[in-house]
Amino acid sequence: MADKIKKFFAKKKADAKFKLAGPGHRLNESSTAIVGPSKQKPAYVPQRSQPSDATRQAADAALARLQNQSRNPNFNTSLAAIQAQVRRELEAEKKSTEPVAPSAPVQTNLETSPHLAVKGVYFRCPLISEEVLTKDEWKVKIKEFLFEQLEEERGLTACLIIQSCNYNRNKVKECVDVLVRYLDNIIANPQEPKFHKIRCSNATFRDKVLPVLGATDFLLAAGFQQQVLSHNGSDEEFWVFDEQNIESLQVLELLREALKCEDRVELELDRNIQVLSPAQAAQRIDLPQEFYALSPEEVKREQQLRTEAMEKQMQLRTKAMREKEELREIRKYKFALIRIRFPDGLYLQGTFSVYEKFSEVLDFVQDNLEHSGLPFVLTSPTGHKFEESDNEISLAQLKLVPATILTFQWDASVADEFARAGNTSYLKPEVMMLMQQL
Repeated sequence: MADKIKKFFAKKKADAKFKLAGPGHRLNESSTAIVGPSKQKPAYVPQRSQPSDATRQAADAALARLQNQSRNPNFNTSLAAIQAQVRRELEAEKKSTEPVAPSAPVQTNLETSPHLAVKGVYFRCPLISEEVLTKDEWKVKIKEFLFEQLEEERGLTACLIIQSCNYNRNKVKECVDVLVRYLDNIIANPQEPKFHKIRCSNATFRDKVLPVLGATDFLLAAGFQQQVLSHNGSDEEFWVFDEQNIESLQVLELLREALKCEDRVELELDRNIQVLSPAQAAQRIDLPQEFYALSPEEVKREQQLRTEAMEKQMQLRTKAMREKEELREIRKYKFALIRIRFPDGLYLQGTFSVYEKFSEVLDFVQDNLEHSGLPFVLTSPTGHKFEESDNEISLAQLKLVPATILTFQWDASVADEFARAGNTSYLKPEVMMLMQQL
């Protein structure tokens, strides 16, 4: 971990120096990386036109594996047990003809969906560790981690603390603006004493800088120290700048650029992968509060207002009014629960941000397929087959929020090959084993 942090800070310094060098561009036109590198994967596009060489090779390899498996009588017993369980459940559902009495509704302040099975929203932070934790748990861990780095790299760490450990973005922006102004004044007038002192009782400093975590550590890194000075006949506390406390004025320029970059320790949403049998998928579990952009009280109040409005306008609602209502409903959520239903009856489930593109869902499915590299098609509950044009559209825009079930099928170009091979497995065996953990 120490090497990772050193490399990260070295890169941040290099980036800051590059920006100070003036206008220009990198030869490869690549952009500056953010903190906590996200897993960037090429979007998987179901092939509708002539496939590329790489895609053709991947498909050939996957088909070869399929053909070898069809000739091999040996197979994974755990996988077979799971498939047998699924078949029994599907047969039981078909044989059941008696009407089922409705169960008592779950008492909750929030709307729930019968197609949900998730306990919370979880994240990763590659810069720190490979743990999977809730956002609140990561807030504590990130704060502890950054404060441990202050001794080794106070300046850049203080910038990260300011951006990562203060959750009121307006107050962070106000603090950054004031700190940048302090540095700008010294850089432009290095010999002017009035810019070297910050009175602690000053209203701007007291209200906009002091309450923000990391701000005083930033001042220390910029060459300031607390001192008691005589002011208007009385002793007062000041933050006083001394150029001897830093290597050169370029340090102030580097810190200013690092602060203005607004880099912070980013979290990656964990997919929280689950594999569900038909019986498990039928269970009703409440949508966690983390999925909502509103508080429970706000959601309840909004539901009451919507119910009252619908009663008044039930016969008068136009198409535009219905679309506006749908958008308002979607904005209540921050995350979406996506289930992929496979022909063998299993469901693959993952958690997504409502702002993620549909291509991320395709990547998610592709990563968990036993025969990766082959083209497939996803179909919405209404029967719409998603095309390449949908890949760059967000889940919110596609109205796949807060939860939906998509149906998987192999593309026509490979479906016949699977039918001839008699292969009924879709997910990787190690992924299917997750079903036993529910």
